[in-house]
Amino acid sequence: MEDAPAIELRSLTKTYGSQRALDAVTLVVGRGEIFGYLGPNGAGKTTTIKILTGLLRPTDGDARVAGFSVLEAPLEVKARVGYVPESGALYEKLAPAEYLTLVGRLYKMPGPAIEEGLARWLARFQLAAQRSTPMHALSKGMRQKVCWIAALLHEPEVLVLDEPLNALDVEAVALAKDLMSELAADGRTIFYSSHLMDVVARVCSRVAVLRAGRLVASGTPGEVTASAGAPDLEQALLKLCRDPAA
Repeated sequence: MEDAPAIELRSLTKTYGSQRALDAVTLVVGRGEIFGYLGPNGAGKTTTIKILTGLLRPTDGDARVAGFSVLEAPLEVKARVGYVPESGALYEKLAPAEYLTLVGRLYKMPGPAIEEGLARWLARFQLAAQRSTPMHALSKGMRQKVCWIAALLHEPEVLVLDEPLNALDVEAVALAKDLMSELAADGRTIFYSSHLMDVVARVCSRVAVLRAGRLVASGTPGEVTASAGAPDLEQALLKLCRDPAA
């Protein structure tokens, strides 16, 4: 479905008992965008991401990735999405090469493609020397790099990032930012949830702001900042999420 948007949220709603984590959120993310998904803790960002990645089912509404519904075609969605969580759960006794080979096989990648991807991404993330080191012996930052490679290995159309820069050093953060720009230029879509507003303002073409499960603002970083009457995106987010009249 090449003409379909990369991501569509259609009145997306999720409730937990009497608590409404998402309240009829509707938005469209085009292909090749780096889209920032912003809001305070508890706003509904991670709930949205878990629905997009197939970890949760919505209570009402729908989410679509590349035209495929998370409800009607969940495997088609998962095949097109790469996911970098805030802190990934890795098999501690496996080495990066072993774990990533398992990931490639789960995506039904041919053996040569897995090995080529391993060599390329381990080198890109400066982990080639650690490819056979057990995960438990790696630093937190190195394990986060493994999560990045696991998300990228099958060359997904959509990359979903939930605070992906946690534990990365300055060099790795610069690499991740450059990589996001490269992927977007190649037509891939980045759905990026973060509290690092300086990074969001530099790399995102558009942003959306959630407050208490509702979409309260969207547009380019400059548009959202100006509409909130704030000097920068960080202050705009604070105003939008604290002031019910904003």
